[in-house]
Amino acid sequence: MKLKKITTIISALLIATTVLSGCASNKGTASTTKPDTFTYGIDGDPGNSVNVITTSDRYGLMEIKALYSPLYMYNADKIQYFLSESMTPSADHLSYTAKLRKNVKWSDGKPFTADDVVFTYDQMLKESNGGWAYSQLIFNGKPVKVEKIDDYTVKFTLPTVSTPAIELLGDIFIMPKHIYDGEGNIEKSSKNATPVGTGPYKLAEYKAGQYVKLVANENYFLGKPKIKNVVYRIISDANTAQLALEKGELNALVVQPADIGKIQKANKNLDVIPYGEGRVAYMDFNLSSKLVQNKDVRKAILYALNREEIIKAAYVSDKYAKPVYTFLPNESKFKSNDAEKYNYSLTKAKELLQKSGVKGLKLKLAYTNNNVAQQEQAAIIQQELKAVGIDVELLGMDPTALSEKMKKVQTDFDLVFGGYIMGIDPDTFNSLFTSNSDSNYMHYKNPEIDKLFDEGRVETDETKRKEIYNQIQKLMQDDAVFYPILSNNRVLVIDNRIGGIKDASLVPVYTFEDMSKLYYK
Repeated sequence: MKLKKITTIISALLIATTVLSGCASNKGTASTTKPDTFTYGIDGDPGNSVNVITTSDRYGLMEIKALYSPLYMYNADKIQYFLSESMTPSADHLSYTAKLRKNVKWSDGKPFTADDVVFTYDQMLKESNGGWAYSQLIFNGKPVKVEKIDDYTVKFTLPTVSTPAIELLGDIFIMPKHIYDGEGNIEKSSKNATPVGTGPYKLAEYKAGQYVKLVANENYFLGKPKIKNVVYRIISDANTAQLALEKGELNALVVQPADIGKIQKANKNLDVIPYGEGRVAYMDFNLSSKLVQNKDVRKAILYALNREEIIKAAYVSDKYAKPVYTFLPNESKFKSNDAEKYNYSLTKAKELLQKSGVKGLKLKLAYTNNNVAQQEQAAIIQQELKAVGIDVELLGMDPTALSEKMKKVQTDFDLVFGGYIMGIDPDTFNSLFTSNSDSNYMHYKNPEIDKLFDEGRVETDETKRKEIYNQIQKLMQDDAVFYPILSNNRVLVIDNRIGGIKDASLVPVYTFEDMSKLYYK
């Protein structure tokens, strides 16, 4: 999505004017004309190679959701159909048949058909593509088979029965075969700069580090969007973003709980909407580092941390965040109550450090440098580990740089903050912790956990599945490689002139399930 060379200084100024005028301050004189632009402030840059196969960061996926459509979305055990009208299991639950919508067009006017669906899933199943959903399409070591029955019917055949299959097969955005067929490296394809999708919006312009501008797709199959333009305005500094919100230069921004009062006092025409995402914020160990190989050292570190103090520092109160104790969010019915919680104990921490024989430990803790919550948590952890004789250097990093570092075997840091939103079924988390997964950023290897995840995916008895995932959680917590901290609400502050929020539906990761439903009152 590189900016076209023909863009001039004059056109850039015109666009900037449009961005600001589209969300003119509520404090100004009332206008008889409704604005035609919705501007959402974000603190990260989606980059110039957003694609449905490898894009997995929040802001990249927000853009993907505006440009493309999935067969269906699976959120909170609820299916919302998009490109498909139904997804029906066979009597033996070994296959699922998707009936596709007819008369859907790509944004270049070409018809959407079953060929696009088969092509997308085939590309996702190519391990060489590094697709984020690769592991969720493998069942008991074998891939799902995806075949075209006719132009508007696709059949998914599983190698074995799988309870979470309906969730695992969903939330995958469909790409146009006629655009990407023959591409050797989709992640690096120049075609990503001019996306062709079936979503409610089309890409109008991308300016690195500044904004992504989208324009309504008049042929959107669920109806022309009510707001003509959407702008994701990139503002990495939280204070600058809040000031822009207070002045009415933004229509929406996600904020920290501690800032809500100040923002509402400055601009009374804003609504505050906290909503849950099933997100887990954590700190984990970089097991590439020799400094954290000793399990007693890792356990000592975890016992030295006061989870409640860490939460309070970042989120003010339990109204906005609650503690979690395993890799599963609190909403999961598979959450274990038997796994070690590592409740704060200075005595245990000191005993374990002494047992380890390690002295004078100096560690580096990496975090995202523009994430206020992580900054607060890092400062608390630095203090708490100092109390047991461990020095911690805080390493704030650019979000993109940190993400790239985490994917590699490296020793630039020993501890790192992160967060994820995965799904409802516990199997959707397996790629984070299984030994050979590209998403296992801890570089953690436990063959027993690999085996249990494989068993859990194909087990149909819920009681047995609960025991399998209980064992996984106990083993992982005993290995002391992953420190789950909290599950926080996302706090969206939004212009009170914006209607249709309920119909647009607030969902994890993407914010809005369908932005075409938003409108100015």
